[in-house]
Amino acid sequence: MSAPSYRSAAATPGVAKASPLVIYGAQRDIGGQSQQFTIIGYDVFGGLGGPEHIVRGRAIEAPHFELVADNKLGLTLGDKALFGTHYYTVVGITHGAVDSGGNPIVYLSLPDAQEVQFQQDNRALVAARSANIKRLERAGYSSEQVSRLLPLLSSPGDTVNAVLIKLAPGADANAVAGNIRDWLYFNVYTTGEERTLMLEGRLSKMSAVLGLFRVLLIIVSIVIIALIIYVLTIEKIKSIATLKLIGAPNWVIVRLIMEQSLALTFASFAAAYGLRELIVPGFPRTLVFLPQETAITFLVMLGGGVLASLMAIWHALRTPPQLALGG
Repeated sequence: MSAPSYRSAAATPGVAKASPLVIYGAQRDIGGQSQQFTIIGYDVFGGLGGPEHIVRGRAIEAPHFELVADNKLGLTLGDKALFGTHYYTVVGITHGAVDSGGNPIVYLSLPDAQEVQFQQDNRALVAARSANIKRLERAGYSSEQVSRLLPLLSSPGDTVNAVLIKLAPGADANAVAGNIRDWLYFNVYTTGEERTLMLEGRLSKMSAVLGLFRVLLIIVSIVIIALIIYVLTIEKIKSIATLKLIGAPNWVIVRLIMEQSLALTFASFAAAYGLRELIVPGFPRTLVFLPQETAITFLVMLGGGVLASLMAIWHALRTPPQLALGG
């Protein structure tokens, strides 16, 4: 939609503020390496959609050539990043500002984001102008008509992806959304609908893939723990036979194997947790691990460790005492 269309949304009853927003993915050379990120362009003079949690520096105050970036990009205050043909100065650093795919976010003023999105280098502009001139000449237009029509064929640079709306106190969100749909012919999504659309759309497939990998890794881990416990039990089979020979009850043997299994499970989970904490800060995308998910994974691993010891316990209980005497 065109940038001025947000004024129509702002005039809708029940709307306290409306702001244009530009959002798109980009890939540029930053810090000596090619990085993927998402650019958000917003009205820096009181508009919606800007950075909420700036940990260092400040928000954008100038209409051009300033940016706020997430710390995942490796930029620091005062650094300059080349987007298109202009250098942009880093004035603020955020933490945890990522898109749905975990890519860091870069905030620009609305005009700068539009320019970066639609900007072409000189060779591309010359080639596009030459192609448009040939098309108009083949259509039979005169040179004077070509000069007037040529600007109309250029790609518009004032479009926006969305309009953010803040409701007035006491306004009915459904009524406001209905008015915008009926009178402005725009698609309208409330915060809840947008969240549902994101969770049931792109993120649902990503979550399914990650869930499949997690299940496979847990199964493989439990199988490995089971094999290790079984091998360790086989190595101690004569010691187990000796315990039986001196009259040790079965629950003692079960307890020893279970303690071995739990110790191995705890050690493996602690090692994996520590390794995760070391890797996550340097990972190119932001990863978030919820406490409840970590707790569930631990309980599954704990239960798997107990199940993994059953095969070793079954073999140990079937061991005859005379094996300690070489029988």
